[in-house]
Amino acid sequence: MRKVAVISIVIACALVGWLYWRQTRPVPFIVSGFLEADEIRVGSRVGGRVAEVIAQEGQAVRQGEALFRIDPFDLNEQLAEAQARLAGYRADLARLKAGFRKEEIEQARAGRAQAAAALDKAVAGPRAREIDIARERLKSTQANLELARTEHERISRLRAENQAATAEYDRAVREYTAARAEAAAAQQEVALLEEGTRKEDIAQARAALAEADAALKLTESGYRSEDIARAEAQVAAAEAQVATIETRMKELTVKAPTDCVVEAIDLRPGDLVAPNAPSVSLLDAARLWVRSYVPEARLGQVRLGDVVPVRVDSFPNERFNGRVTYIAQQAEFTPRNIQTPEERSKQVFRVKVTIEGPDKARLRVGMVADVMFDEAKKEWPMTKPE
Repeated sequence: MRKVAVISIVIACALVGWLYWRQTRPVPFIVSGFLEADEIRVGSRVGGRVAEVIAQEGQAVRQGEALFRIDPFDLNEQLAEAQARLAGYRADLARLKAGFRKEEIEQARAGRAQAAAALDKAVAGPRAREIDIARERLKSTQANLELARTEHERISRLRAENQAATAEYDRAVREYTAARAEAAAAQQEVALLEEGTRKEDIAQARAALAEADAALKLTESGYRSEDIARAEAQVAAAEAQVATIETRMKELTVKAPTDCVVEAIDLRPGDLVAPNAPSVSLLDAARLWVRSYVPEARLGQVRLGDVVPVRVDSFPNERFNGRVTYIAQQAEFTPRNIQTPEERSKQVFRVKVTIEGPDKARLRVGMVADVMFDEAKKEWPMTKPE
């Protein structure tokens, strides 16, 4: 009986000691969470009918790789039209900047010279020789007039004596009248030549010369700066339109914005995608972190910039480096899927631990991870929170 009692006492003492040790031993500061990554939802800003689907779900793609393509529809034709319009505006601008051709300038100079010669001729009036010729012509007509008058008088006397025929008399009258008219016209021509060019003709010649001068100056100075500015504006507008269409055509091929993994792509050739609508979901595996929740009572043990080991079930004997990069400013209730040694009824603060180092390439989004804050290493200066 005594031996049994001793054994019982020993067992009781061991049980009490074990209970005391369990109550007084330090509780490991380990918080569980899930590995997460940035989710990128990409699409096209133009939309349209899917022509080709290149990427597949779960595929790792590099930055700039095509995910899917959209049929251009009439964008090729719009681009060709805009480029043709731009070429026309550029040609017109080049013509305005180059000014008039040499042949056009020479033509304007010839026109000015012709107008100047016409003015000089009008100012100078008839030449002396022309006046002399007119005077000699006047003398000739006067001589013819005298001859016709003498013949008319002779026929008139014979007719009065009934010795001349009526037809002969009529001929003499016509010749006398014509000679008198020719003499009068010649006399007026001489008077007109002696008077010189009319003032109206000289004024008209001066106006023609001024017009030719202005045309020559306009040709030599080239086109107006306002016309060139308008042509430049037209070129700029056409270039902007071409650039806009080219940008829209680039949007026909949706590419990966960074190295990532295709999480979801539910597209088939022929599907219609709306503009500015997410069509593909990507995960940026280059930046992994553990979203965990720290109890309020333990928050003072966590500081921004701490380097903490992270453990995952897939590699139980390995530790991955993590850095505390975010601590929430506002408390919240513990999510149901988080397991911690602390009481679940208390408030917690969300903490983000970013995985560092080359070993993170073996990790996958969605893995359960344990963050061992009790093994944290304090590193300063403090990392700026996100």
